Amino acid sequence: MQFLASPRRRSTIIAIVLAMLCCALFPGISVAQPYTSQPIKIIVPYTPGTGNDILARTIGQRINEKWKIPVVVENRPGASGNIGTAAVARAAPDGLTLLVAPNNFVINPYVFKDAQYDPFKDFEPVALLGWGRLLLVANPATRFANARGLIEAAKAQPGRITYASPGSGTPHHVSMELFKVVTGIDLLHIPYKGSSGAVTDVIAGNVNVMFLPIHVALPYVKEGRLLVLGLGSEKRSPNAPDIPTLAEQGIKGAEVDIWYALFAPSGTPKEIVRRLHQTVNEILDGPETKGLLAKQGLEVETVSIEAFKSLMERDSVRWGQVARSAKLTAD
Repeated sequence: MQFLASPRRRSTIIAIVLAMLCCALFPGISVAQPYTSQPIKIIVPYTPGTGNDILARTIGQRINEKWKIPVVVENRPGASGNIGTAAVARAAPDGLTLLVAPNNFVINPYVFKDAQYDPFKDFEPVALLGWGRLLLVANPATRFANARGLIEAAKAQPGRITYASPGSGTPHHVSMELFKVVTGIDLLHIPYKGSSGAVTDVIAGNVNVMFLPIHVALPYVKEGRLLVLGLGSEKRSPNAPDIPTLAEQGIKGAEVDIWYALFAPSGTPKEIVRRLHQTVNEILDGPETKGLLAKQGLEVETVSIEAFKSLMERDSVRWGQVARSAKLTAD
């Protein structure tokens, strides 16, 4: 009997053993491999420069570097994100068309009579990407000392103080509506088609206040062109540690952080979703990516797909209650 394996078989066995040892000794080594050699398209349903856009382009570049395949980011704004989002919902479930969207992904169906997509039936959650913190800001001419000053002024003149948003159903819009419900004040909503016009008019004094992502607001605050009233988070931001939260000013229940996430069309094979999830999490956990996004005011967080699904469900319930309470409808 021949007990010794052939040289070729011994080489195969050695390779398998070495691979097993590497996985045991170095569990952080990536095992995710490309599932395609074709270009991947990431649709951002908002204008360039938004948190969604920054994350999509950062992740797209890193996927390109890891997998050596083209990744194209396409901005398809309109209808508070509904147009681009619905386009991905209709795309082939092959992992070649993806979506980066904020939390109003689960809010829009409550605000729009025909959002043209169902966030739970039409999409596969791939990965939570991170968080954007919202600042409550005002035109300096208002002379509000803080959020309490805004509340006092609004109660003295109901419906006279205006607030801007990039459109109905956007995080900026529903965040202010939550603020109104919590504080019992009445503000007049002035919706815009995108962030640029809204920010411009608040700076010009044509509109009084608005919620803005911290990475957008801080440069204007530092220049004295916007007045910061408070941060809509549970705790202070490392990007602006001197700015107090709304809760610190006695305004409880007005936490309005934005999460950003990556999605694929429903029916995308589980193996493709798994590979994307693993690769994206590895990218986000890298110190270089974290540092780059932190400079843009975006805080990275990676969780399991199951944990992110739970977050989506909780947010859908929470913002659905806000939409019904405030009777939110698209303007």
